[in-house]
Amino acid sequence: MLRVDAERMRADFDALAAIGATPGGGVDRPSLGDAHLAARAWFLGRAAAAGLATRVDDAGNHSAILPADGPTLLLGSHLDSVPNGGRYDGALGVVAALHVLLVVQAGDVSLPVTLEAIDFTDEEGTLVGLLGSEALAGTLTPEALRTPRGGRDALLAGLERAGLSEEGLFSARRDPASLTGYLELHIEQGPRLERAGAQIGVVTGIVGARSFSLFFRGLAGHAGTTPMDARRDAGLAAASFTVAANELVVRDFPGCVATVGDVRFEPGAFNVIPGSARVAVECRALDPTELDALESAILGAAHAAAATHALDVEVTPVGHWEPTALDADVRAAVGRAAAELGLRTLELPSGAGHDAQALAAVVPSGMIFVPSEGGVSHDPREHTPWDDCVNGANTLLRTALAYAGRGA
Repeated sequence: MLRVDAERMRADFDALAAIGATPGGGVDRPSLGDAHLAARAWFLGRAAAAGLATRVDDAGNHSAILPADGPTLLLGSHLDSVPNGGRYDGALGVVAALHVLLVVQAGDVSLPVTLEAIDFTDEEGTLVGLLGSEALAGTLTPEALRTPRGGRDALLAGLERAGLSEEGLFSARRDPASLTGYLELHIEQGPRLERAGAQIGVVTGIVGARSFSLFFRGLAGHAGTTPMDARRDAGLAAASFTVAANELVVRDFPGCVATVGDVRFEPGAFNVIPGSARVAVECRALDPTELDALESAILGAAHAAAATHALDVEVTPVGHWEPTALDADVRAAVGRAAAELGLRTLELPSGAGHDAQALAAVVPSGMIFVPSEGGVSHDPREHTPWDDCVNGANTLLRTALAYAGRGA
């Protein structure tokens, strides 16, 4: 039974984590910034030193390749991070994918497929979000580049630093017939595996999300001279909406989530009643019908809060992705691989977005989760015990070998 070299993989993981390291033990590698570009250079250098072929496509996706006569099985994740993030998110999947190729290479295993360990560009959304994986899948749109979440100027500056062009991004599309599957190892980023005592998560699907900017428009006034019953307080409407949104999800949508991530009052003074309030809200669900219902309920709560406080609310959609079901055959292969390794599994959805949701549109795709200690992620405290990392890498290896055995 082939296994990854746990110590060699740990050495590579630690070397990568030193690039963009933060004092708290995390990493700061926003997409196409200096630290991210340095991490990608390390990845290509490590692969080339091991005798693997390397490639950078027109979307800046970086790959290590073990060629064979057959379609390509992609394994990977991303090396970019959120600002002041954790060292495991994304990076573990790339390092593990690289080490799957190293094991197959060292074992002189003949496969009917090409194995490719890939680091996708801008998964975290510093610039656009899923930029590299959507470009490869052919689902990247010009509209996404015109109104990127990180701002147009930041996108153009990042592309220039990486030697990429906006027009060239669309040339990164791969013919789906050239691909046989995609596998991604990732930390869970939540507490469910740890709570269940499971070592491997078999991911059933990736939730969809809807994001909105709400603008409550009231009437500013003197905080001392305006009676409480004469106010049109936009801040109060925003606060009551925040509480109502939380209560309706807990009560009516178990298994779903909604988050108010930002609230800003204007003019923002101690002695002025807020005349306006901007609220950033997002909701997520795995089932498309339930996501539609959740969106309707959330926006209904916003309008109700505005009406209660005698003011108006404007709703602007700012983000949208549909739920993604992952391939049943790939999920079964992950479960068998974990069982052969004697590992306890749990089927669960992903509450976070991943490159797999882009690839799933064009090729059979699956994800393997390993536990996140305390459920912490997107924070320097993010941690997964190394034994769990190795379990995930070996499950990825066995799944890849089993799936590759199917050939084309």
